[in-house]
Amino acid sequence: MSTTSRRRVAFYAPMKAPDHPSPSGDRRIARLMMRALDRAGWDVRLASRLRAHQRDGNKAAQDMLFQEAERIVVKLLADYARTGEPPALWFTYHCYYKAPDLIGPAVARALAIPYVIAEGYRAKKRLDGPYARFSQASERALDEARIIFHLQPRGLDALERDRPDNQRLIALPPFTALGAEPAAKTPGDGPLRLLCVAMMRPGDKLESYRALSAALAALEGEWRLDIIGDGAARAEVEALFAPFGARIAFHGQIDDRDAIRAAYERAELFVWPGVNEAFGMVYLEAQAAGLACVAEDRDGVREVIGPQGRLCSPGDAAGFASAILEMSDDRARLAAAGTAARAHMKARHGVNAAAARLNEALEPLI
Repeated sequence: MSTTSRRRVAFYAPMKAPDHPSPSGDRRIARLMMRALDRAGWDVRLASRLRAHQRDGNKAAQDMLFQEAERIVVKLLADYARTGEPPALWFTYHCYYKAPDLIGPAVARALAIPYVIAEGYRAKKRLDGPYARFSQASERALDEARIIFHLQPRGLDALERDRPDNQRLIALPPFTALGAEPAAKTPGDGPLRLLCVAMMRPGDKLESYRALSAALAALEGEWRLDIIGDGAARAEVEALFAPFGARIAFHGQIDDRDAIRAAYERAELFVWPGVNEAFGMVYLEAQAAGLACVAEDRDGVREVIGPQGRLCSPGDAAGFASAILEMSDDRARLAAAGTAARAHMKARHGVNAAAARLNEALEPLI
């Protein structure tokens, strides 16, 4: 699409706005979606910052969000009528029963413009119970989408089963910004430099830290691990890694992307089990910085780990440790694996690749 014909797209992320102050993988992906759409030639405008995310099924809170969404719809339509500059397309990132799009479908219907979702999940079993009203709204939004882009295979069966006749399901491999070409890694000759980057939350994140700790307990040789992340479960994480003493360095939460990138580039191998990760932005970022990965073999994760990395059976601490040893047995080969991981990223998971896929699908809708 030429710069003289950039058409406007209204962008919305119900779970977390792309400019929300708290960092997360969801915020990161929303930002990347906007960047990819811009790279594809679209004039991207954030339609709303309403966070329609309800964690505990509170009916009163859901009712309040519906009321706020209705006010936003009225205001948006009035603004578009006043300026005479309505969007040509509505694009929603991440819609499911805990964070449905309560705005986009109504606006798209009123303006008679295409409505599109990236990362949508159906959960018909939630149509009854505490999330009933939110789940119904999510299902309606998914029904109205002309295209649903799916970034991973999880949930695809349900999307296929309930797909309306006029809807297309299109694979959009997870992607990230590649950034500048990293300096060529010098094969290490001291302790192996390991890195993980992850929030410290109860649940799956803590389980991943627990699995990583068990793997390191079985890891032979000299190594050091840098951990970037923080959160409510930090005390539990620190206790898990306390037996390793000075081999562990905790760096807390780092919001500066350049600082995180520098940490990736200093490391030799990225290690993160990824328990129940949707796919894990950290794997994409690590490989973009020229770092090969070791992870557990899970549906979403295997979609983003290049052939240069290693996938291990979930819960197999000894296997995870063996994969690290195998990768690091030849440090020059390990450095070369990182370079190859970036090349794989550029071809399949870079912003430019995503922009091309998005525009190929969206352009015919207009």
